[in-house]
Amino acid sequence: MNYTKTLNFIHSFKGNGRRPQLGRMRWLLKQAGNPQSHYPTVHIVGTNGKGSTTSYLQNILTKSGYQVGTFTSPYITRFNERISINGTEIPDKDLISLVEKAQVLLDDLEEHTAFERPTEFELVTLLMFLYFDLKQVDIAIIEAGIGGRLDSTNVLSPELVICTSIGFDHTETLGNSLLDIANHKAGVMRENTPILLGRVSTEVEHFFNKKSHDLQAPLAVIDREIQLLPRDNQTIQVSYDHWESPKLKLPMLGQHQENNAGLAVTAAHLLAQTFSKITDKSIQEGIVETHWPGRSEWIGDNIYLDGAHNPQGIASLKQVLKDNFANHRVHILFAGLRRKPLADLLEELKDYDITVTSFDFFEALPLNEYPQHFKRVADYKDWLAQAESANSDDLFVVTGSLYFISELRNYLINE
Repeated sequence: MNYTKTLNFIHSFKGNGRRPQLGRMRWLLKQAGNPQSHYPTVHIVGTNGKGSTTSYLQNILTKSGYQVGTFTSPYITRFNERISINGTEIPDKDLISLVEKAQVLLDDLEEHTAFERPTEFELVTLLMFLYFDLKQVDIAIIEAGIGGRLDSTNVLSPELVICTSIGFDHTETLGNSLLDIANHKAGVMRENTPILLGRVSTEVEHFFNKKSHDLQAPLAVIDREIQLLPRDNQTIQVSYDHWESPKLKLPMLGQHQENNAGLAVTAAHLLAQTFSKITDKSIQEGIVETHWPGRSEWIGDNIYLDGAHNPQGIASLKQVLKDNFANHRVHILFAGLRRKPLADLLEELKDYDITVTSFDFFEALPLNEYPQHFKRVADYKDWLAQAESANSDDLFVVTGSLYFISELRNYLINE
């Protein structure tokens, strides 16, 4: 099997109405020898901020001298980046050989059980667990797909759990209230296992208080047990339980990035009891060298990419613009998926010079279906051309679906 055939095989498992099933996932893992139990893990859930938090923590642990697996989604440049070790994506040859190994398990599943075919996410989750076992990682940071309780990654006994944020997204699956969504995310919590919680509403915080009490799982919340102390010039210190981090220069803009970095640094401090090579220096270096493609990312001097694709993401982007670019003329390009509440998201951005577009993806909203009163451009390349001859106070922000960000970013980088 070559690389293209391997990818086509993986994508042939798209859900098409089938839902992930934990029973099926556990059966496959058991047949594979339960690879997910062969190395320590950190489980990360949350509406926004999972990828950035994963990246901060991975960089800290890598700087500390550990082999660190990460599982993230969606990919921005290439499928393989979803399964990485120390920030290096799985090589094609390893992906091919693991798919061939998984095929045997999939044939057994079909032959010997009543389970339906797995979904693509279940298959990729299986490949990830097998790869990290094969490479004998020291620790793996596992990002949940959607929710938590029913997610294919919810097969772990992690060292700790991080919930970055709770907001509205995937409501068709997770429910229409913040408590419904929180209930899904909290489904990955385990007895006596620490849980770190980002900034959330009061009712969600109360929900996690009760859940952590029932499970006797120590809970630490940003702005409560975990204090983020602002220092000058995009620098913070994290204070937790009589410990204070070194000064941390944050590479990505926004209060939401302070939240994500604070969670990662507190996690590193807790892990240091077992992973003794973690030091103040490795925490400091890990944070400053973190970047996460398509999130709070600069391309050149005046193009800013931020894949804000739900209400919480848009609110964070608006705060960044208000706090950092009040004196700039902000131009926004937006494209999203038809299953998202795009009219509501665009309404939040209406005070800016906003243009909508579409892109080459089966779920992208066609240009003619956007609200009529927004400016539109058929080809995003025409909009980007303005940036080349702009004034120094012009800022060009690209936002919306991460699938859109991925396509546009690849165009900019390869241009």
